[in-house]
Amino acid sequence: MIVSNPLLAPWDTPHGLPPFGALLPEHFEPALRQAMAEHVEELAAIAAEPEAPGFDNTVAAFDRAGRLLSRVAATFYNLTSSATSPELQAVQRSMAAPMAAHASAILTDPALFARLDDLHQRRATLGLTPEQLRLLERLHLDFVRAGARLAPAQRERHSQLMQELARLQTQFGQNLLHDEAAFVLPLKDEGDLAGLPPSQRDVARQAAAERGLAGHVVSLTRSQVMPFLTFSTRRDLRQQVWEAWMRRGEHAGEHDNRPVARQILRLRRELAGLHGHRCFADHALADTMAGRRTAVQGLLDAVWPRALEALAQERQLLLEEMREAGEAAPLQGWDWRYWAEKVRQRRFQVDDAEVKPYFELGRVVEAAFDCAGRLFGLHFRPRADLPVYHPDVKGYEAFDAQGRLVGIFLQDNFARPGKRSGAWMSSLRWQHRNGGTPQLPVILNNNNFAKGAPGAPTLLSLDDARTLFHEFGHGLHGLLSNVTYERLSGTQVLRDFVELPSQIFEHWIAEPEVLQRHARHVQTGEPIPAALVQRLQAAQRFGQGYETVRYTASAIIDLAVHALEDAEPPADLGAFEAEVLARHGHPAEAGLNHRFPHFQHLFAGSAYASGYYVYLWAEVLDADGFDAFVEAGSAFDAATAQRLLRHVYAAGNSVEPRATYAAFRGRDATVEPLLRKRGLLETA
Repeated sequence: MIVSNPLLAPWDTPHGLPPFGALLPEHFEPALRQAMAEHVEELAAIAAEPEAPGFDNTVAAFDRAGRLLSRVAATFYNLTSSATSPELQAVQRSMAAPMAAHASAILTDPALFARLDDLHQRRATLGLTPEQLRLLERLHLDFVRAGARLAPAQRERHSQLMQELARLQTQFGQNLLHDEAAFVLPLKDEGDLAGLPPSQRDVARQAAAERGLAGHVVSLTRSQVMPFLTFSTRRDLRQQVWEAWMRRGEHAGEHDNRPVARQILRLRRELAGLHGHRCFADHALADTMAGRRTAVQGLLDAVWPRALEALAQERQLLLEEMREAGEAAPLQGWDWRYWAEKVRQRRFQVDDAEVKPYFELGRVVEAAFDCAGRLFGLHFRPRADLPVYHPDVKGYEAFDAQGRLVGIFLQDNFARPGKRSGAWMSSLRWQHRNGGTPQLPVILNNNNFAKGAPGAPTLLSLDDARTLFHEFGHGLHGLLSNVTYERLSGTQVLRDFVELPSQIFEHWIAEPEVLQRHARHVQTGEPIPAALVQRLQAAQRFGQGYETVRYTASAIIDLAVHALEDAEPPADLGAFEAEVLARHGHPAEAGLNHRFPHFQHLFAGSAYASGYYVYLWAEVLDADGFDAFVEAGSAFDAATAQRLLRHVYAAGNSVEPRATYAAFRGRDATVEPLLRKRGLLETA
């Protein structure tokens, strides 16, 4: 198996991409175990180095180690997210604990830490470059946060906790995928389709065909759920879809995520205690721009009352619309988007069915590429011959303004069975120059757009188009990285900085000159009318109260549950969630973005645990940052774009994030542009 395993052989594919066509699920476990063993040998050689610790023989060498494991693991985890199968899921469950144990063993190795710690104590005398110093400090902190300074028994317990958390987080994600795949709502006749525009009928027909069913169905993918809640005149069916969406992961039985989430919380609290923190939130926030709970709470407190007031104003408009239509039923969660669309059509003359034909998927991709070219000089060339893991995936070579290849970009835009929900950026290889030939990045974007019927175009809502631009912003962060060391490359930055490059890029999809150039009617080719653009701009702030309340409510419950100091989490997470929301005056009919049983950000991994606030934190930065272009007089001002490229997209984690933002903007960020962008300055 080891000899013939394609994961362990040299990859002679174009640009060294994984040979996806040759890979089988049974290849992964032996390859991962072999790669872990080789990594251990590489690190043992560093620890046993007879020469005194130096930057190159310890820090840079550590950064160079484990390249085989990195490429195998990156391939594996991308497949388990984007194109999984029962066989891959079984490997994922089997390897979750061993992979976590491997990471813990490395980052708590006494000999390795002794060398790093020696260098860290002498760092001011070593004559390091700023990037070298940053790498040393980040690696040292990685070891400390992994428990390297703990007593032996505590280190062992820390490792056990990390292994069990890895197993549980894998289980949480797989349970959710099961729930999302298991639900379909058949639309049996014309009455069930009432209100759905032609594009959404086509999507529902395609969703049925992909599942081997006749007719039309609604599945639990966001790009079907939200339009159905917006347009369907069937209130009873909207309620079914809403409740299925909100109760994902919350069904008694083997796929129930509630006990899984409780155990994750229990273990995280113990983990925080090992590090001397009273709650997990304090431990998690220690390595962020925010730094402490009070800073996060201050941001949420600044936004929440304004959002509630904006929501109350929007709610009044919805109630007036319902009253005029003779609707006597109380406003519920499954009604909000439907009646908001009626208000939007009446007050702003904006109809999503009128807008979507101007946002055909291919043209939105072209718009993203064009903006990257005008801002940063990038050019994307399609390569149909690149190996990919699914026919939906499109591959591109990315070139800079001088025609030099800077990276490979893979884009996977469609929802399908076996692919987790949401949208995300990932990497098969990070950019770096540490050892041998400089490595070009291989970056992936995943979306979950509902595919049009065969031969029919895929039409996006404006929100979908923003999502594509958002993930492409993350992609640019990976592709434009220009650092020496892999640990500092691309999006491997502090988590409340990582959303800045993605969120600031969203601004360009709404720029009038971008819309005029790329938003063209799918049938006539005519550009989007200027009057429609003006109506879209006028309507942009309507609904911001609703969206802000839903997002902030999820951030509030995240922080609240991870701030608990008791060893035992709440017995009923649903009751705890409801109590926290009630205490904050949250209107039930608004709902929230994520409830605990399907909150993947928190429980299918740990990166966003106590950190869902980061989108709002980064929005402070992105709103303030885009104002630099406004002040320069052009959304494509060359000097501003070059500062953004140098200090944000290219810098990776080579510079402390507050310093790199100040270098771009010339000062720290202020919150007023965020409040203005969301239309919240006029409230509270």
